Amino acid sequence: MNHLAHALLAGDDDGLRLGGMLGDFVHGKPDPARFPPRVIDGIRLHRAIDVYTDAHPEVAEARRLLPSPYRRFGGILLDMWFDHELARDFARWSGEPLAAYSDRLRALLQEHHELLPDGLRRFLVYMEAHDLPAGYAERVEIERALRGVSARLSRANPVGEAMPVLLGFEQPLRVHFEAFFPQLRAFAADWVANRETSESG
Repeated sequence: MNHLAHALLAGDDDGLRLGGMLGDFVHGKPDPARFPPRVIDGIRLHRAIDVYTDAHPEVAEARRLLPSPYRRFGGILLDMWFDHELARDFARWSGEPLAAYSDRLRALLQEHHELLPDGLRRFLVYMEAHDLPAGYAERVEIERALRGVSARLSRANPVGEAMPVLLGFEQPLRVHFEAFFPQLRAFAADWVANRETSESG
């Protein structure tokens, strides 16, 4: 999943939410001298969500819809597209308007700017410029994001030209997302509950 989903799945805990945003920018074991324990939990939750997502049958079926050569990059494409699906109907999934949530998430990152790795600091500038993650509800922002990801990959790839393919499978991809996301939310909630139980014990 992408940034909006990771933030939402972290729940109302700012530490977990911040860790969820850090997850793509912190590699290896998080440094306890740099990050508070709850932020480290959020990074670990981010990684657990990624593992769960990659192995989920609904995601595998969605990936199989994509033709070659897009299927090889299905993980990236579905992460972006599923954030689009989430953003399009965000109030139903979250109970609050997307714009307000997006503003609060960027404010959280700004508040803890000193904790952000350089990559996330640069991405925060991009987020501010393009009103992300609220902008993910718009196809033009998803297409712009795909082109940006494509340019950052080390080898030639079709990610930047994938928008027509994703639009061509919009309805079946939505079906898979609608089946998958409630299960992912339950997984994330269980992970957090289990973590809190182990810490209190």
